[in-house]
Formats: sequence, structure tokens, C-alpha cells
Amino acid sequence: MFAFTPFLRGTVVMSVAITALHAGSASAAEIDPAFYDAALCNPPYSMTSATEIYDAAEKLAKADTSSLGAAIYKLPNQIGRDGFESDEVFFANGAVGVLIKGQRADALAAKYDLKPETSDLMGTSSKGYARQLPQDQQPPEGLAGPGKVSIVAREGAALGDKTLLACEFAAD
Repeated sequence: MFAFTPFLRGTVVMSVAITALHAGSASAAEIDPAFYDAALCNPPYSMTSATEIYDAAEKLAKADTSSLGAAIYKLPNQIGRDGFESDEVFFANGAVGVLIKGQRADALAAKYDLKPETSDLMGTSSKGYARQLPQDQQPPEGLAGPGKVSIVAREGAALGDKTLLACEFAAD
């Protein structure tokens, strides 16, 4: 689908699940929570539903693939939750997230119980937090290869005045 970058740990990044959408007929009210839910790995990973959320983004906007080795979709309306705002959805190698307005990694970490990452991702992340999903929410062995799915929040120069909130598969 798309190239991955060191910003996303240089690992294979997998999609996250969302509830099934009918992309062609989904209203903005149905789509808005689905994108944000996908960034929070809610519900857990499913290749089918991850493809459906990608297809929904494709129907709403044209992808900007000029930065981060990812596809960024500028949505026609605001999405957000818990005081965080976004109008951009982020996909890389099947990973999905939202670009939150402002430098909000600390606030996202506090709200979603994320812990500091131990690496700066080879200098690409100035601040990062993550929380691995519980074992019962991880993809079945063999479906995604050895690795774990986590919710991440990251700031970095490549993002400008935005913070990535995403569901990410990191290979072991």
C-alpha cells in the first residue's frame, strides 16, 4: 500500500480495526467516530475492517503522499474527541491514525494511559508515548507476523504543529 518510514519505527506497520462501514453510503456522522476509533485501536485489529476504513477515506478526500512516506487525507469536516481536534487521517503501510492539532502528546498520553517510549525513533520523534493492547486484543499469531499492536502518540519536526495519534503494529 504505502512505504513506511523510520518515523513509524522502520517496522512493518499494520492496520487497525474499526466497525464495518459502507464507505459509499456512510454519512459524515458515521465516519467521524470511525476514524478516531481506528486511531485508538477500537475495536481491535481486523484486516477487513481496516480496509473498509481506508476505502472510506479514499471516498472522502484525495491523499497527500508528499510527507512521512504515508498517505494523509484532509477530511471535509472536523473529527475529534475528548478535547482533541483533527481534520486529517493518516495511513502508512496499513496503519491508521489521526493528526491532532497542536503539540498534544503529553495530553494524549494522560487521557489514553500511554507511557513514554524508550526511543526517539532515530531522531524522528521528539516526544513519543505508547500502550500495547492487551493480549486478547492482539491479532492472531500468523495473521500479522510476530509483533504487537499499540496505541501511540508522537510529536516530531516532520509533523509540524500536529501530533500523531495512531494504532500501530510493530514487528518483534
